[in-house]
Amino acid sequence: MGLWAQIALRDGRERFPMTTGQSGVQESKKKRIIMMILLAVLLMSVSMFLIQGDDAKTIIVTFPNGTEIEVEVADTPEKLLFGLAFQEALPSNGGMIYIFEATGPHRVTTKEYRFPVDMIWVDESRHIVSMVENVPPCRQETCPWHGSLSEAVRYLIQTPAGFIQRQGLAVGGELKYTLRM
Repeated sequence: MGLWAQIALRDGRERFPMTTGQSGVQESKKKRIIMMILLAVLLMSVSMFLIQGDDAKTIIVTFPNGTEIEVEVADTPEKLLFGLAFQEALPSNGGMIYIFEATGPHRVTTKEYRFPVDMIWVDESRHIVSMVENVPPCRQETCPWHGSLSEAVRYLIQTPAGFIQRQGLAVGGELKYTLRM
């Protein structure tokens, strides 16, 4: 029979002779289809990570003087790691709030930020425990880490630089959080 492979039908007749080379072509097509499906799944996964959806949680933070800002919640490992990296700007009444899993000495970096920020470190009872003003963005390979002077940090709020001074914030001030639905 040599290179010919025969496909037998139910009634015993033989049809569709294929050479061994033809089965290799079919195998190659299957591999390409599987690769295309895997690539499509990978692209969908990456796009969901990179594109901010409408399902991003928003909290309204009210400061002691009555000023309110709308902050995006960083509560996933990815958001806690990247923060405001790669964003072009923040609105003057906007920011990001990091919600850490536990109270402790947390630190962040401004690697790949595009603008300077103010950092407001807050404890579990929503009192300001430390502040850092006008932290510059970092575009170097190794960037400095910024942390609170207090060990009792549960939240970090990042705002556009100058916010702390404009609002006259002080350590000890109590904040209020309202979840936006």
